[in-house]
Amino acid sequence: MELGRLEYLQALVTEFQVTDSPEAKEQVLANLANFAYDPKNYEYLRQLQVLDLFLDTLAEDNESLVEFAIGGLCNLCLDKTNKDYILEANGVEPVINCLSSSNEETVMSAVTTLMYLTTPQSRQQTTALPVVECMLRFSLSANRRLSNLATVFLEDYCTPLQVEEARNLSKHTAVGIPLPKD
Repeated sequence: MELGRLEYLQALVTEFQVTDSPEAKEQVLANLANFAYDPKNYEYLRQLQVLDLFLDTLAEDNESLVEFAIGGLCNLCLDKTNKDYILEANGVEPVINCLSSSNEETVMSAVTTLMYLTTPQSRQQTTALPVVECMLRFSLSANRRLSNLATVFLEDYCTPLQVEEARNLSKHTAVGIPLPKD
């Protein structure tokens, strides 16, 4: 059975790489993101370089592909080995870029992923001033899921000084990362 799992995941990765159909790519990536939810698959997904596949896909123009890729990363970064890999692969910046998505699920996964990726070593990057500023805006969103998640981020991952600095900066700038559409 275990061998079958690896072969099945390999077939999905291969299909993603060879298909020209955007719909097929989306379906395959959604499947891979779902498999990323199960710790039994972590080793296989690392072997098949699915973390790189997800990270690379964050730069795509297709919103659905980005949504599934960030969802997959969010599922995978609960594992310490995967988290370390994502951090070493400079994965924080592409995750931060997902905060400006107009897709609510993408933004929710990006915020959650940043939480999971925060370590004493990565904290400077995951709670950089533009991120804290963005979370302040999200905390004011009419979308309860987003405002609650952003509030948790601000309270649990940022220092009061960081929040205050971002608040002061926000008073002086009108531009920023837009809120996702509901």
